Order: sequence, then structure tokens, then C-alpha cells
Amino acid sequence: MAEHASENQETIKKIKDLIKDEKVAMLTTVSPDGKLMSRPMQTQEVQFDEEEIWFLTEKDTDKYRDISQDGEVNLAYANGSYVSISGTAEFVQDEEKKKDFWNPIVGKVLNTSAEDPNVVLVKVTPHIAEYWESGKSMKTVKEFVKKMTNKDSMEEGNDLKETIHFEDNTR
Repeated sequence: MAEHASENQETIKKIKDLIKDEKVAMLTTVSPDGKLMSRPMQTQEVQFDEEEIWFLTEKDTDKYRDISQDGEVNLAYANGSYVSISGTAEFVQDEEKKKDFWNPIVGKVLNTSAEDPNVVLVKVTPHIAEYWESGKSMKTVKEFVKKMTNKDSMEEGNDLKETIHFEDNTR
């Protein structure tokens, strides 16, 4: 069990390293009519040790409405490597944290100030994350050819992808 926890910690560190410099995530929500909707969001902070990823938004948006009705979301990061994080989003009113995250870019994008009561923090608690490393295109081709020529599925033994279930972590 300790070995599994250690592997999980290594995978979590790898995922955090892959997204630490990525400022934009595609946030996918579920609309009231059950449709998946994706929007770019500027990541404010990633705290995997606390199992939190933070964003800022406004209350008068479709994403706010979507999350209010169904907090299940997905975050996708892509820039060389690919990371997908499924989790639960919730709104947090914390004026100090909002001010900490505020910067001129956020002000321009939202066209308001940190003091605006319409601005709200979004905290995503990750449940499952996967990543695919790039830069291994020849390895990817070899892996694909190997899988196509035997009975195993692409998922079995695929060392190009890692999955982490956050609920399995022991602290």
C-alpha cells in the first residue's frame, strides 16, 4: 500500500509539473439541458497538496449557472503534453484570496475590480487526473503498432499515459 501511495505522489507531482506553467485550462461544465460546454479559464493557483485548483469568474455567466446546477467539471491543459482533470467545482467567497489572485490581466478580461461582488472564486477539487506526455512521437507510433498487432487493448500496458485517483491518496 505504501508503494501505491508513493506512486500516486510521483504521478501527482508529474501532473503538477506539467500544468504549473500553463495559465489557461479549458473548463468543461454540464449545461442545464445536459450539454457539455468548454470555456478557457485562467488558472490562478494549483495546490495538489490541498487538492485544489483555483479560478476567478463572475456570477452572471453561463459557467456560473452550469456549476450551480452541476458541480462536476473537467479541466484540460494542452501545451506539448496533455492533462485532463475531472473534479467538483464550488464557489468560494474569500475576499483576501480574491485580492491575492487579482492582477491587471484578470481586471481587463473581467472588465471589473476585485471588489466587485459579482466576482467569485471557483475551487475545483480533483478526483481523477490523466496525463499524456508528448515528445515521444516515435514511442507513440511503436506503441500503437505493437497494440494493433496483438490482442491487447491500447489501455493495457500503455506507458504513455498515467491516471491518478485522488481519493486513493493517503496523507
